[in-house]
Amino acid sequence: MYQITDYTYKRAKELGVVVKPSTNKKKKIDVFRKGEKIASIGGAGYKDYPTYLLNDGKQIADKRRALYKIRHDKDRKVIGTAGYYADQLLW
Repeated sequence: MYQITDYTYKRAKELGVVVKPSTNKKKKIDVFRKGEKIASIGGAGYKDYPTYLLNDGKQIADKRRALYKIRHDKDRKVIGTAGYYADQLLW
């Protein structure tokens, strides 16, 4: 099970959403707004920015973040989508 980081909790508060461990085994986090689930984000088998920071250091984490943002350039910019929340909360 994925351990939600302080980084993600802080970002969620800034966005006005609540995050909880996902009920979907293939995802890391469920995102809620006003008690309603709006997205399941983060592939369970993949690392994210806070995980890279913790395990591999800032230099590698920053490189992986840049590559993620390039790879998901289209879907991460549409506000309210799962891609948007993944970008904002995990990267």
